Formats: sequence, structure tokens, C-alpha cells
Amino acid sequence: MARACVYTLIALTSTGTLCNGFVSSSTTLRKGTAPPGAGARSRNGVTSMIFDYPAPGVRKDYPRPPLEETSQNQRDSAAFSRSFLELPRPERPLKVAVIGAGLAGLSCAKYLSDAGHQPLVLEARDVLGGKVSAWQDKDGDWVETGLHIFFGAYPNVNQMFKELDIEDRLQWKSHSMIFAMPGQKTAEGFQRFSRFEFTDLLPAPLNGLVAILLNTEMLTLTEKIQFGIGLIPAILFGQKYVEECDCLTVTEWMKKQGVPDRVNDEVFIAMAKALNFIDPGNLSMTVVLTALNRFLQETHGSKMAFLDGPPPTRLCQPMADYMLAKGGELRTNQRVATILLNGDQTVKGLQMRDGSLVEADAYVSTMPVDVLKLMLPDQWRPMPYFEKLNGLSGVPVINIHMWFDKKLTTVDHLLFSRSPLLSVYADMSLTCKGYRDDEKSMLELVFAPAKEWIGRPDEDIIDATMGELYRLFPNEISKDGSGAKLLKYAVVKTPLSVYEATAGREAYRPVQTTPIRNFFLAGCFTKQKYLASMEGATFSGKLAAKALAEAAIAGTVPLVERAAALAA
Repeated sequence: MARACVYTLIALTSTGTLCNGFVSSSTTLRKGTAPPGAGARSRNGVTSMIFDYPAPGVRKDYPRPPLEETSQNQRDSAAFSRSFLELPRPERPLKVAVIGAGLAGLSCAKYLSDAGHQPLVLEARDVLGGKVSAWQDKDGDWVETGLHIFFGAYPNVNQMFKELDIEDRLQWKSHSMIFAMPGQKTAEGFQRFSRFEFTDLLPAPLNGLVAILLNTEMLTLTEKIQFGIGLIPAILFGQKYVEECDCLTVTEWMKKQGVPDRVNDEVFIAMAKALNFIDPGNLSMTVVLTALNRFLQETHGSKMAFLDGPPPTRLCQPMADYMLAKGGELRTNQRVATILLNGDQTVKGLQMRDGSLVEADAYVSTMPVDVLKLMLPDQWRPMPYFEKLNGLSGVPVINIHMWFDKKLTTVDHLLFSRSPLLSVYADMSLTCKGYRDDEKSMLELVFAPAKEWIGRPDEDIIDATMGELYRLFPNEISKDGSGAKLLKYAVVKTPLSVYEATAGREAYRPVQTTPIRNFFLAGCFTKQKYLASMEGATFSGKLAAKALAEAAIAGTVPLVERAAALAA
């Protein structure tokens, strides 16, 4: 983090003239413009050889970035994966009951099978994915729990795609971060965007610094300097400072460091919503500094990709198939009723809602933290490890799908709405091969913060969303009904989603190894360096699998009688 911050401060304080002298940040491209080809391209009348992005309405995917060449985290992830295959083969493979078939549970099961053990994955619902689950409506259209974006700075997720040989399912987009400018229009009357564009000609952190410097609309040079000065403590004290900032909200940190309010208004409100679905006044500054650390220090860290279809079929099922091919088992519609204990407080078995009993050598819970707290046996609750879970709770999230009768002029990318109600959105009919429609648009939008809206009727939420879309699509969606018409919508409410990363939460996040010898935890709320994200969930499952496999080698996991285990 320190190295990235040093470069940031130097660049922000010494090269501001580059912003106005080189190229403007706002790109105005007419509808129907041919997609940029190789070589030079025009950008507000300035010819540039270093940027590559499609015009609005043009679909374009990009090759997978060379992550292994540019990211030590990616290389470390690959080595971590190999370590499971290199572990001594167990004389007696453990039967491990993994509760939950989300990314954490399936990741844990995958790596347990690599270590030579036999996972049994128990999923309460009839669909895989947990927080990335999806299902089809009566028309056959897919409805997702959330708008899921994959980053170059997700080493364990990217490694998972590689190990499953499904890398081609990620649709990589231009290396840009694109912010809507609500209320502002192009000369043609369409929504205006402000871009942070990362050139492939420069390594990290220089490519990020150029992206910041070339954007002259969202922050002035003076504001960039003040923000850079505010980062000086991070420069001097590095990761220790990043972790200490967990006691401050983003807003408190900005005030303490003398960062202008406009930095919050222009950048951090949108960033906070995208990172944890809450506002800067609540979000821990550690979350923001951690994200900046990942994005600035990895050349392709901020590059984004969309999955080419619904996560349950395009990612989760291959994870399950891998585990099944190695002798694992998957049971759906299996909801845990009670965790049964032995006299020494280790887990004896899982009493299921259907009356069946599941017994195993070891157990891994990937249940959301709010569900886990409800399921804890009374004997465990006073233990400090479990007691501190009371400091964690899920954040409410609303994901919206809106189908329109005609094509909207938007961009083949994730878009930060910068509206008071919406976090990010994308036209999935453009960005995702599996949802492609050349005649109509399907917007997927994240409604955040959702705390005050989660209990309100869907119609109220759609009305409020439409109010924002009138500003985001001023030339296409009209209040008088003369523009694009809404054909149907789906509102997906998750009252308790990923853990709410408010100030001070880091102290409450548990490691994957519990005080109970045969009980382990995984999930994005557990301790790992990627916070509440798909990467965090996947990595946590990997960490839990490694902890369990090593405990098996050490002989600290009490084995059940094989006959009893098999009877389950």
C-alpha cells in the first residue's frame, strides 16, 4: 500500500498539467459509431494510441489479462492451490459435511477433494450459489440475487476458473471505471459519462495514476492534491495504518485528514455503495484503503469481467461437478435444524429439517453470519470466539431487473450511477452473452443503501428507480411514456446479505479454525484479506479446507466410527 500511495502523491502533486494538456476525461461518442479498431482512435478530437474501449451500444469483449505475469497475488494463489495436491494422501479420508453450496462452501469442498478427503455439501435450497444464486422466471429469463462483477484483483476466483478450465466464461471488458454524470447530456441528448481509463502500456501503479490524472471532471487538481496529502499516513505506516483505520468511517477519515467534501460526493459515495452497499458515513475506511491497495498495486487489478450467464450454471455447477468427480456428494433441499454435540462439545451430527441425521468426521459451516448465530448450540455461545460474532450482521441489499421494449443507449461495462438510490448498473443484454438481446434492454441495478427500502412494496422501489432512470436515460426514458416502455421487472430483496463493514468490524471477524476440534467456518465474514466479496468467500473456503486438511494430518480431528458415518 505504501508504494502505491507514494506514487499517487508524487503524481497528484507534480503532473497536474498532464490532465488538460493531453486529453479530456469525458468521452462523447455518437450512437452507432463504429467500434474502435487497432491503432489510433479519436477521443474528443484528440488522437490517442493508448486507450481501447467500444462506443456506446457496441459490444466488445477483451482477452483475459496476463494475470500470472503481473500479479504476485495470482501466483501465490496458484501455489496455494497446488499445495492441496501436494499434501500427503490420507490413509483414511475424512468425511466432511459442508453446510452451504455458495462460493465458500463449493470452494471448500473443491479443495478438500484435492486434498484427498470426501466432502458432503448440504444446501438448504434447490439452487446452488448462495449469495450468487439465480433462477428463471415464467418467461425463461434469469433473475439473479445480485449484479456480480469479477475483477483482475480476485486471484482465487480467477484461479478457480483456470483450474476448472472455464476461463472462457469470463467476458473481460475495457480497462475502465465509468461514472454516470446524472443530469448531464451529450450533444445528442444521451447520458454523459466520465471515465477513468487504464492504459495497457503502463504497469501498476502508473496506469492507475494516469487514469486518475486524465480525469479532470470529477476532481480538480487541488482536490487531488489534498486527497494525496491525506494519504501520507498510509505512505509512512503502510498496512498497520490501513488496519488501524477500521475504527474510522470514510467520512470521519476524510474530515480528520482534511480531504475536501467533494471527494466524498464525487467518488466515495459511489465507491462505498459498490463495496458494501452502505454510505461513507458508515463504511470502515479500512475497506476503501484495502480496495485501493488491490487496484493500484496490480496492473490488471481493476479490470472487470462479466460471467457469460447465470452464476449457478456457469460457475457453481462446474465447482460441484469437480468435487463430485473426485468422490464428493451434493444434497440439495437439506436444511439443518440442530447442531448436535458430544459430551466434549465437539459436533456429533446434524439433525436435518426432514428428520434425517448427518454424521461426519468434521463439519464446515458456510452459513451467513446471521444464520450461524441462530444455529449455534447454547453450550458454544459463551465462548469468546463465538461470542464476538454478535458484533457482525448482514447488510440489506436489493437487486433489480428491468426489461424494456427497445434498446437503450448504454455502455458494455459496469456503470457507477452516482445517484442517491442506485449503486451500480449494467445493461445485461449487452454485457452478457447468455442474456443477449439485440432489440431490447435488460438493466440490472443495485439499489443501495437499502435499509429504509427493504420492507417497502416492490412497486415503490420500482417507482423510485424509474425516477433515477429518467435522469440516467434522458433521451430514451420519458415520464410521459413516449420513450422506452418497461415490460416487466423483478425485485430481489436480501434482508441480510454480506456482513456490514461498518467501522470497527474487523475485530469481530473470526478465523476459520474454531475452538471446536471438528468444526470450521468459512464465508466472506471470516478473516481474510478480501473483505465481503466473491473473492473473499472463495478464499475463505480455501482457507478452511487447508486448516481442516492440516488438522487431519496432525490427528486433531476426532474420527467417528466409520459404520455410523456411512449410515448417514
